[in-house]
Amino acid sequence: MMRRRTTLLTGCTALALALGATACGGGPVTAGGGDKALGGQTVTVAGVWSGTEQKNFQKVLDAFTEKTGAETRFVSTGDNVSTVVGSKIEGGNAPDVVMVPQVGVLKQFAQNGWLKPLSATARTSVDANFAPVWKDYGSVDGTLYGLYFKAAHKSTVWYSPDALAQAGVKPPKTYDEMLKAGRTVSDSGLAAFSVAGQDGWTLTDWFENVYLSQAGPEKYDALAAHELKWTDASVVEALTTLGKLFKDKQLIAGGQKGALNTDFPGSVEKVFGPKAEAGMVYEGDFVAGVAKDQFGRTIGEDADFFPFPPVGGGKAPVVSGGDAAVVLKDGKNQKAAQALVEYLATPEAAAVWAEAGGFLSPNKKLDLAAYGDDVTRATAKSLVDAGDSVRFDMSDQAPAAFGGTKGAGEWKLLQDFLRDPSDPKGTAAKLEAAAAKAYKG
Repeated sequence: MMRRRTTLLTGCTALALALGATACGGGPVTAGGGDKALGGQTVTVAGVWSGTEQKNFQKVLDAFTEKTGAETRFVSTGDNVSTVVGSKIEGGNAPDVVMVPQVGVLKQFAQNGWLKPLSATARTSVDANFAPVWKDYGSVDGTLYGLYFKAAHKSTVWYSPDALAQAGVKPPKTYDEMLKAGRTVSDSGLAAFSVAGQDGWTLTDWFENVYLSQAGPEKYDALAAHELKWTDASVVEALTTLGKLFKDKQLIAGGQKGALNTDFPGSVEKVFGPKAEAGMVYEGDFVAGVAKDQFGRTIGEDADFFPFPPVGGGKAPVVSGGDAAVVLKDGKNQKAAQALVEYLATPEAAAVWAEAGGFLSPNKKLDLAAYGDDVTRATAKSLVDAGDSVRFDMSDQAPAAFGGTKGAGEWKLLQDFLRDPSDPKGTAAKLEAAAAKAYKG
């Protein structure tokens, strides 16, 4: 990499050098001006990651330190990013950069006046390296505030090839086939699905895949913007479809009670851990990182995935999510903060985590060879190739009070629905009441 950067620099214009941008054919130029120009500064970065994800992101931060001399400090916020960051700002202890996992929270931060627009260098990189949809999701009223560093492909169902082989089933091609295959797995002695009901966000992902496939992209966009009410017949239909799975004790490891006591890492453990309790777990591509790092699984051999299957006569859904780097106005190290975001916009930064696993980048300049296995490579390619047709996670587009807060809004109401899926219409009415309140606020 160093040799390639040197070659690029000798042919660059003075303007590109001044910007420190990804210039002359898109190769990364040293962030923040290089030469350890930011020595003595410390960038505080807040984000939801913990465990393996935090450890892998730290490798990226360490690479930034190596390039620029700026030290970094990562603070894990847990799921309630907006509340934690808000209280830190009020207490005069704002982080410099926040990795925001929801579009709705990014908008809220911008509307609160908390964010600095990204630098010209970062904007140049986003235009060159990302599909326009990622710029749209990172912008508020035409101003770019967020750089999507990590993306998720949230239309993947992960499974143990051994479990499916023992049951004599193949990866299903439709939603109904998936439930049927699940019952066959269950008959062979393992529960079909491990469901992380303790984490409300996983339940919103289940709903979104069913809804996008069954109702179609236009209604998905309308519901995401709350131009369509949650009491619409299409929502009731999707909840009814999801309820078939939720109420079938044969399909869910530990039944509804077991699911509500299982967090996301625990749901992966139930399929890929030392004592398997289920054959399949639905969640995004990041399941691979947990299966590989925590349970020593080889991706593509003893952990694999099939695309979330189409529901009814609909198309197979492609739902994505992502974490955007934003710079806080109240942060104490603006120059180093902007330099970090400029670095995160380069394929070089993405390659660090890609190699570690459990990561997808929406950066189309990242060489797919950077990923450690063929399965992740294929997932990354499908996400980048989908371009502007990707639909962003719906709950992540909503105001945090509805789509991104533990024990409230959509997260809680879908947990209540998992506990008792007998009244889809009643659940839709409660979802609409919570959404109406949050979108007004």
